[in-house]
Amino acid sequence: MSEIPVTTRNRIEGQGFLGFDDRTLTQINYWLRLSPAICMVWAAVGTALSSAFILWALVPFALLGAMLPGHPFDVLYTYGFRYLVHGPRLPRYPLPRRFACLMATIMLAVSAWGFQTGNLVLGHIVGWFLVAAALVNVSTGFCIPSFIYGLIFGKPSACETREPSR
Repeated sequence: MSEIPVTTRNRIEGQGFLGFDDRTLTQINYWLRLSPAICMVWAAVGTALSSAFILWALVPFALLGAMLPGHPFDVLYTYGFRYLVHGPRLPRYPLPRRFACLMATIMLAVSAWGFQTGNLVLGHIVGWFLVAAALVNVSTGFCIPSFIYGLIFGKPSACETREPSR
């Protein structure tokens, strides 16, 4: 397998996934975007419908992504797609990636609260901003909240990572 482009490696490492060889990063690159893609679509539907209920229903999943070593939606890959593509397990979420889930949780809650209280402008602005940020991650691999984490706490260098086992 060829080397992973430097830009792609930098974007993945910016989320805190450090110490992986090119082959592993190539295998997990797009699968790391599965959970953000599901959240993006879910948030887009909730925002388009101005539905506090739909957005509140996503909040616990986003919060679990911030609290657990992986996102709940990663089980789709871990126990399904991984066997079809013969890929490695996804690594544990390092702090920058978990910070991104926490930021999504806050934005979802603010958007849902906006719709729930009749502040449609707030709900739409925050909801669509979240969708746009997720779209950047899903389409390019660049995670805006992880970038913000790096600005606040420094670029990831000592996050706990380990090679995913098969």
